[in-house]
Amino acid sequence: MANSPTGDSVTERLLRVLETFTPTRTVQSAAEIGRRAGLPSSTVHRFIGELVETGLLERDEDRRIRVGMRLWELATRSSAALRLRQAAMPAMERVQAAVGEHTQLAILEQDEALFLERLSSRDATSNITRIAGRLPLHASSSGLVLLAYAPPDLQERVLAGPLHGLTRATITDPTALRRKLAEVRRLGHAVAPGSIEDVATGLAVPVRDAAGRCVAALSVVVARDAAVEAPLAALHRAARDIHSTLGA
Repeated sequence: MANSPTGDSVTERLLRVLETFTPTRTVQSAAEIGRRAGLPSSTVHRFIGELVETGLLERDEDRRIRVGMRLWELATRSSAALRLRQAAMPAMERVQAAVGEHTQLAILEQDEALFLERLSSRDATSNITRIAGRLPLHASSSGLVLLAYAPPDLQERVLAGPLHGLTRATITDPTALRRKLAEVRRLGHAVAPGSIEDVATGLAVPVRDAAGRCVAALSVVVARDAAVEAPLAALHRAARDIHSTLGA
């Protein structure tokens, strides 16, 4: 792909346009996209026009831009993440019914926890997680599980920091985080009280594929002072069920 005067390829600039969309920012004007992508107006308008023509982006009646159905369609074809989500859904539904709290499935993606699914109920504990949203590996219970079973070079990269605190309980000291990861591997689960929100505790367990590799984290979010034994037992049962499904 040809480079821009700044050295960015066409692919890199297109990606910057698409990355301006987030779980909470789903509709934007062309000017907003250009500002957030750091691209000239002429470049952005050309890219948007081409992406709208192909169906990867769409314009609404106010000429604001949103992600197109064509992009969703392509992203879900033969997606390993989609297959994992499908395998996990029955077990997740059983956990959510038993625990009555937010139940989530996350994978490791570019040094963050990316959430593929979240099941919720009306009276569940506060939770900032969104489908297709991301959380830091060192702060979330899902992230701690994914990091604990990640390759050593990724662990060291995260441990090197910076480890930003989301609350006073977030682990920001590399030595303490290293101890926490060892605890997760020893216990087979993560408990993270107040790490993302002061009022909540995240609980997570590893989900393993047929070869025994950790491919995801299954988690629930409960009240900060809630008992964790029953939710953890439900998570472990569900993780075994998903492992069996993936093996089959």
